[in-house]
Amino acid sequence: MTDALFDAVTDGSDGGSLGFWKLPGGFETVLAQWSSAGPVAYMEAEYFGGVGEQRAAVWDEGSLVVGPLDESDTKQFSRAVSPVSLALRRLGVRTSLGEDEFDAMGLDRHRSNEDWIASATG
Repeated sequence: MTDALFDAVTDGSDGGSLGFWKLPGGFETVLAQWSSAGPVAYMEAEYFGGVGEQRAAVWDEGSLVVGPLDESDTKQFSRAVSPVSLALRRLGVRTSLGEDEFDAMGLDRHRSNEDWIASATG
């Protein structure tokens, strides 16, 4: 989430109640509302040099149905059940043999918000 998007969607309250690093205040209410049309996920991942963390949650039919999960919740499992993979699986992402949900969605194409923005506007 870019700083500009964060500023545009926050209601100014503390968004830290679910433990995310950059969840805008009040945005979980928006996500719950959006989920009346189908499941919606909020995910964060931060890695540098192969070390990092991720956190994810899924709302469906107006309620939080998965998470929030972080690495400690799934530490005993493989990457295939990481918080992001579990959230994407709940959204209906299907994988091929040897592939996880992150790769199946093509989320491995870029490493930064700036790269995603550039590919969407370029």
